[in-house]
Amino acid sequence: MLKYGISTHLENYKMTIDEQIDFLTRGCVDVVSKADLAKKLESGKTLKVKLGCDPTSADLHLGHSVALSLLRRFQDLGHKAVLVIGDFTAAVGDPSGRDSTRPVLPREKILENAKTYTEQAFKVLDPSKTEIRFNSEWLDTFVSGKDLMLTLQKVTVAQVLERDDFKKRMAAGNPISLLEVLYSLFQGQDSVALKADVELGGTDQIFNLLVGRQLQKNNGQEPQVAITVPLLVGLDGIKKMSKSYGNYVGLNDAPNDMFGKLMSISDELMIAYYELLTSEDLTAVKAMHPMEAKKHLAGLLTERFHGKEAAVAARANFEQVFSKKQNPDDMPEFKPEAGQLLSAALVAAGAAQSKNKARALIDQGAVRLNGQKLTQDGVLAFDSGAVLQVGRRTFLKLIK
Repeated sequence: MLKYGISTHLENYKMTIDEQIDFLTRGCVDVVSKADLAKKLESGKTLKVKLGCDPTSADLHLGHSVALSLLRRFQDLGHKAVLVIGDFTAAVGDPSGRDSTRPVLPREKILENAKTYTEQAFKVLDPSKTEIRFNSEWLDTFVSGKDLMLTLQKVTVAQVLERDDFKKRMAAGNPISLLEVLYSLFQGQDSVALKADVELGGTDQIFNLLVGRQLQKNNGQEPQVAITVPLLVGLDGIKKMSKSYGNYVGLNDAPNDMFGKLMSISDELMIAYYELLTSEDLTAVKAMHPMEAKKHLAGLLTERFHGKEAAVAARANFEQVFSKKQNPDDMPEFKPEAGQLLSAALVAAGAAQSKNKARALIDQGAVRLNGQKLTQDGVLAFDSGAVLQVGRRTFLKLIK
């Protein structure tokens, strides 16, 4: 049986080196190099496999779970996972795949976000085979001592500017900060400090991973194997899934929210999610009715992170609300102020971020009272117990 795309009974089967490589690189894009990976596996030692996450938000998302699942595969073969929380690098801002400079977070916010990362990562990883490290442990010293100067002497500006994302930003006239230029060196230094055997990342991370290999060589270490996994496209079907873009499904999303978000993706994107997030037979999936296939996908992923009972309940809730056009059984209550305008009520209830956005929702026909569209921003008149619906997934029971 496969879970997270990994085997749950590998301990009962002795895999050959070639089988291990096939198992560990299934679905991966870059492996630099398979020969190096084979050599490390043949050594018989427990490999130290590194994956870094910058805590730029409080939540991990399904995009992170692609690399986390690969890290779990290494654990299932007896290797050690090192999850690096980038409390130092988050203050720099990873430029990988970005067309503009990432906003720099204050340290207090970074540490607050980092608190939830371990709990969420352990929904995929085996805690007994995981080491959690914060890269400020070594980078605070690295940047304040002579090691940074020695490292900079061995890296040229031309090498750094070979990055495809930097080339695009320069061509577009978008600025690149010196901190962003240094980011790949900081990530590479993580590998030096940990003496990593393998580093995992998304395809947008390949430059950083290769810098890690080079820095290890410069420091007399055996270079790590760099392995990348495809980037998961976000719910919008355009950009990669990212907390910064707001197009993500968080691992801590409530079951109903997770199920509902997954049901919103396109049929084309659904196939990519099956391929990257499950071990389902794609031929069988493509033979299913698209709606049923999407419900099956949403159920699989909701069950993975919340359990079977929650997944079954989330599907029933979705079908009640969206398929049968009924109101959900469990709705938060909201008490509008007397004489309050509809737009103001939407903001007060947390259903809109601003009055302008609330009015836009009204103009789009996305606001309903007891099933009837509200097309004007007037005083909200209602009977106690009325249901206010905003968009597809927000339902409020109004009380006086």
